[in-house]
Amino acid sequence: MKITSAEFVMSNSDVAKCPREPLPEYAFIGRSNVGKSSLINMLMNRKGLAKTSGRPGKTQLINHFRINGNWFLVDLPGYGYAKVSKKEKKTFQRYITDYFRKRQQLVCGFVLVDIRHEPQQIDLEFMEWLGGNAIPFALIFTKADKLKPEAIEKQVQDYVKVLLNTAWEEVPPYFVTSSTNSMGREAVLEYIEDINRQVITK
Repeated sequence: MKITSAEFVMSNSDVAKCPREPLPEYAFIGRSNVGKSSLINMLMNRKGLAKTSGRPGKTQLINHFRINGNWFLVDLPGYGYAKVSKKEKKTFQRYITDYFRKRQQLVCGFVLVDIRHEPQQIDLEFMEWLGGNAIPFALIFTKADKLKPEAIEKQVQDYVKVLLNTAWEEVPPYFVTSSTNSMGREAVLEYIEDINRQVITK
């Protein structure tokens, strides 16, 4: 997929106020220090599309970007270690669960995890929640440039084993990426393009 246009449309905290256009949506979410904004900017080849920050938890609303005029990329608040109050965290969690449960245009979520770390309980629980609610999603490993190829393979396989040993009969689709060197960019965009073809032809 070639990205010809990527435009910010709106930010809000109410699913009912999200864009009404019947375009397929792809939601990106992960722990607040996983490199989500950098990944989005890399995928779209736009340096400042999603706001990056040295302070985790920068994204605090549901952000819609219209891509190529025919699908939406949705940047959701991170979960986990953001330096915000407990009240704010509960609010973010409500945004997230409302969006995934109620947003009919959503066709796939992308759950981001840092490939350098062991599987985190908060990520596993969130993926289990998605599965339990029959919400399609794929896994994106970020920051792969920080590891050597053999370490990348080991981390991925270890993650797969953990998933298969917990709640999963089969592993969701997954991608290994790096925002620094654009690793995985084409694979993720092709995956989105394939889904778009299926959705449009229905």
